[in-house]
Amino acid sequence: MSELTEKARKLDAVDELAAKRAEFVLDGPEGAVYLDGNSLGALPVAVPGRVEDVVRRQWGEMRIRSWTEGGWWTAPERIGDRIAPLVGAAAGQIVVGDSTSVNVFKALVGAVRLARETDAGRDEILVDASTFPTDGYIAGSAARMTGCTLRPVEPSEVPGALGERTAAVLLNHVDYRTGRLHDLPALTAAVHAAGAYAVWDLCHSAGALPVGLDAHGVDLAVGCTYKYLNGGPGSPAYLYVRADLQDRFDSPLPGWNSHAEPFGMRSEYEPAEGAVRGRVGTPDILSMLALEAALEVWDGVTVEAVRAKSLALTDFFLECVAEYVPEGRVECLTPLPHGERGSQVALRCADAGPVMRRLIERGVVGDFRHPDVLRFGFTPLYVGFADVERAARALAEELG
Repeated sequence: MSELTEKARKLDAVDELAAKRAEFVLDGPEGAVYLDGNSLGALPVAVPGRVEDVVRRQWGEMRIRSWTEGGWWTAPERIGDRIAPLVGAAAGQIVVGDSTSVNVFKALVGAVRLARETDAGRDEILVDASTFPTDGYIAGSAARMTGCTLRPVEPSEVPGALGERTAAVLLNHVDYRTGRLHDLPALTAAVHAAGAYAVWDLCHSAGALPVGLDAHGVDLAVGCTYKYLNGGPGSPAYLYVRADLQDRFDSPLPGWNSHAEPFGMRSEYEPAEGAVRGRVGTPDILSMLALEAALEVWDGVTVEAVRAKSLALTDFFLECVAEYVPEGRVECLTPLPHGERGSQVALRCADAGPVMRRLIERGVVGDFRHPDVLRFGFTPLYVGFADVERAARALAEELG
């Protein structure tokens, strides 16, 4: 047994989150090492039974009565309140529904409209230059719709790029390719100092590390639920609108579900109060209630404990890579300082595509990002230290 194998065994023995692994459907000790939870989280064991109940009893037997008797109608806000503590938000500020892309559009256009209430001359949107492509596409569409100029800017350069014309800034909390954690408190403060509104994409941070939406005064935020929140493929996203902005939030997608009187069927739109303003149409109940069941794995877990283990896992993976992988074969793109690191490790490798295919064939599942990035995601609720050591050893064997 190597020293690192023994170290992994000892770390697993004292892991306070180790018992959570049993709440997920995973392969046995000799099965796959799943390090792609930053793309799709593993299946929580409670979900299949809950979905069966929703389909067979609530839909099959109760049918339309489930909208009221089964709590379907209030699910978007109820599940939003379940997510709220994971992103540092008080209840009543998050609504679940629609995709991340749709919610980015709602938040960004809403932010521009908020800025123009006091200054009609604000006609510029800043967007994270390294953002996930869809965020950039949506930002471009929002700019055209609102008559704004779109300026891509690296997050570190945002403070110097802000000006009296800036209406809104769209940023990723964690860079999807490199795993770099951006300084949400400082950047939000800079945006506010310029009189603009901050919109944060939390897809790669929610459920992996503390966010502190309320504590840092974030205006609007969006996020998916199928990564570290384990809601399942295509599970609904969420929209956060800070409480003191909700009565001014003007969604570009008003729908009957966000109407003050949804069953009044009036031709004039009157927005509802609170987080309900973020709704649009009929909630996607099957996937939404699967998400609600998935979130039960967070019972008794603090985000701080998850963050501590995340950093320990990524530290250990980097240690194993340094020990096992031949020198010069990979370059770490993920920042080493804890304050700048999300919950993934990205390694640059000239033949990354074929290497990842071979790793997956042998049961180490990460992913590849064009043109040369190997990406390994670490979900602390079900990834252990032995998994990490085994993955690094397999990587070294493929690169040897």
